[in-house]
Amino acid sequence: MEILLALGAILAGLGVVLGAFGAHALKDKFSSPYYAAIWETAVQYHMYHSLGILGLGILSSDALLGASSILSWAGYLMFAGIVFFSGSLYVLALTGVKKLGAITPIGGLLFIIAWVLVAIAALS
Repeated sequence: MEILLALGAILAGLGVVLGAFGAHALKDKFSSPYYAAIWETAVQYHMYHSLGILGLGILSSDALLGASSILSWAGYLMFAGIVFFSGSLYVLALTGVKKLGAITPIGGLLFIIAWVLVAIAALS
């Protein structure tokens, strides 16, 4: 539980930093509005899933669902999803290397699997 809470909090803080960085330091550096929009999408999914990880930490408390390997797996898959999905989009927005777009769906799949695991844990 504590690991998910700490990980979610750290990732959420990083999401705020990256959002502000993109809006201020990079706003004139993107080669087109297309890449600025990609950065925004990366930050949005980064933040959604950081909050998801925080929520999983809360759900893992004894007062709610309790410690569960399913919830832990969901949290770690969300973390991996942030790395693959948002990470690939951050790099794409900065470099314009479109081949990185092939990595992004892996992160999306990890997000989907994580949410399915949350549903399974809730129904168990």
